[in-house]
Amino acid sequence: MAKMMGPRFKESRRLGLNVCGHPKAMNRATKGTSRADKKLSDYGQQLLEKQRLRSYYGVMEKQFVKYVRMAKKSPDQTGHALVKILESRLDNLVYRIGYASSIRQARQMVVHGHILVNGKKIDIPSYLCEVGDTITLREKSRDVELFKDNFHNAMLNTLPYIVKDEENFSAKYIKIPEREEIPIEIEDQLVVEYYSKTM
Repeated sequence: MAKMMGPRFKESRRLGLNVCGHPKAMNRATKGTSRADKKLSDYGQQLLEKQRLRSYYGVMEKQFVKYVRMAKKSPDQTGHALVKILESRLDNLVYRIGYASSIRQARQMVVHGHILVNGKKIDIPSYLCEVGDTITLREKSRDVELFKDNFHNAMLNTLPYIVKDEENFSAKYIKIPEREEIPIEIEDQLVVEYYSKTM
């Protein structure tokens, strides 16, 4: 399974945006280290936004293109539809719920079988969750201090499309999020414009 494994902080500095979610990721960022600091053509800006969005969710190019094609078939605005599809990936929801402190850690948790969806083990990080799905930390995994601490510490970090159940180490995906509810800083229309030229 191909995955993005480069240095996370370095990538964030290069892209000029904290795409890994770590509070210290941009500490060493200085003017001129980011591609965003340079004068970019329209194509360069579109490419940069595409790379930022891919990095946010840790998705490889081939799979990303598949999501763009799915988004184009949606009645929603293509850029918004694309972000909503990415947001419904299981590894991302595991991260948003707070079981993991990063997308990479969330992906590892899913692959290693720590996560249940509607009571069934799902070990595919790219699994697209549907509204109404309940995501639970497997009972044996609740003894792992890291997962337990992550989850309890993230209880106050709430999103309107996820309802958490602290007692049962679970959360429910209650609705498709509105674009403004998704906590990422991306000009998704530029991503769509990039692919309108290359697809």
